[in-house]
Amino acid sequence: MSKTEKSPLDDLSHLAEGLRIRREVLGDDYVNQALNNMDELSQPLQELVTEYCWGKIWTRDGLDKKTRSFLNIAMISALNRSHEVRVHIRGALRNGCTQKEIVEVILQVAIYCGVPAAIDTMRIAKDVFKETDQGEK
Repeated sequence: MSKTEKSPLDDLSHLAEGLRIRREVLGDDYVNQALNNMDELSQPLQELVTEYCWGKIWTRDGLDKKTRSFLNIAMISALNRSHEVRVHIRGALRNGCTQKEIVEVILQVAIYCGVPAAIDTMRIAKDVFKETDQGEK
């Protein structure tokens, strides 16, 4: 999809809130890259993720963004999805989570999901902390 073409995500009002929250949590650069890489095959998945994950779940009042970030780090760590762990640790920092709090989530992962998952997540977290220079030292 070229940068001048309008994305279907721009036209569908039911996706607008999801796109706003997705940008707020993950950052414009990440979301723009995902949308720019979208093609005929991946477009339905991008729409699904934006509408349901970001537009229907992340916008609910029951949990704040910080809590949702903690949950995502734990669940995605348990699933051993390193790329998504990296993305959501960055998002957690944007949502106000501290380095110390993220480490506590990783320790919880170690006990309930397994030490190997926690070791991988800790490695990724340390890289993200270093790259973003965020959190407590």
